[in-house]
Amino acid sequence: MARIAGVNLPTNKRVIIALTYIHGIGRTTAVKIADKLGIDHTRRVSDLSDAEVLQIRETIDGEHQVEGDLRRETAMNIKRLMDLASYRGLRHRKGLPVRGQRTHTNARTRKGKAKAIAGKKK
Repeated sequence: MARIAGVNLPTNKRVIIALTYIHGIGRTTAVKIADKLGIDHTRRVSDLSDAEVLQIRETIDGEHQVEGDLRRETAMNIKRLMDLASYRGLRHRKGLPVRGQRTHTNARTRKGKAKAIAGKKK
């Protein structure tokens, strides 16, 4: 089992797909990493040698910000917006949509489960 950036990659999946299990690496980045190292896109993680896994690990560590560092930076960016009391920061603080979506209806993912309003009738 290959372990890269603190994530166990599934052994039965193709390398491109398995790399996307790492937070901060999507399909495009995974393809670029494989192309750079000369790894065939159809190969499975179980077929990789230890040297190839080490190459992938070094490439990701050297060139990409992933997992804990990326999550920390994202959290710090949101915290900075909240401390500045910018519009986006206030929306984060209140748990409302940040990017201009409507909230009269919808927005349930950000707002949470609907709360009943006492005495309201059609």
